[in-house]
Amino acid sequence: MKVMEAIQARRAVKVFDPEHVMSDSDETRLLAAARLSPTAFNLQNWRFVVVRDRALRQAMRKAAWDQAQVTDASLLIVLCADLKAWAKQPERYWAHAPASARQLLIPAIGQYYEGNEQAQRDEAMRSCGIAAQTLMLAAQELGYDSCPMDGFDFEAVGRLINLPGDHVIAMMVAIGKRAEAVWPRGGTLPDTEVIFENRFP
Repeated sequence: MKVMEAIQARRAVKVFDPEHVMSDSDETRLLAAARLSPTAFNLQNWRFVVVRDRALRQAMRKAAWDQAQVTDASLLIVLCADLKAWAKQPERYWAHAPASARQLLIPAIGQYYEGNEQAQRDEAMRSCGIAAQTLMLAAQELGYDSCPMDGFDFEAVGRLINLPGDHVIAMMVAIGKRAEAVWPRGGTLPDTEVIFENRFP
């Protein structure tokens, strides 16, 4: 499937086939694709918690207001981000870059994020959002459906996955085979309401 076709075909699916088992190779391909998602300063601050344990999934479903996709999807990923990735050996992120790039970028990381907690959190959410879209489009190409989720108790899920104190949960993504037809799209706002040239009127 081509990228534009995947974009047009992707829908937020709520009902998955609970009997479907995703192959290891497909899971590996999806996570590898997600890891190619861009991050500011190449921080790679996303963290992918792949939830396999059935009892844990059931507990997470309770924390997600009993939404079935938490337990029924073939793959459930909690997208988290390390808010302090910028301070954890930042030279790692540019290890293979030319010396001139390393000399410029590595100090700039600290200069930008040090003491700027808003930027740290904003960057985490942007990074995870991009990775989530990459996951969903890659899943569509492989013949799977997906559902991005923020309808859950973030604190409860954080406790269930043992979220470190310097990390944040951005969302969950459920991926699998849909078990029923999706509804027609709810409606699209007119271009005049969402696309502007140069500035707002």
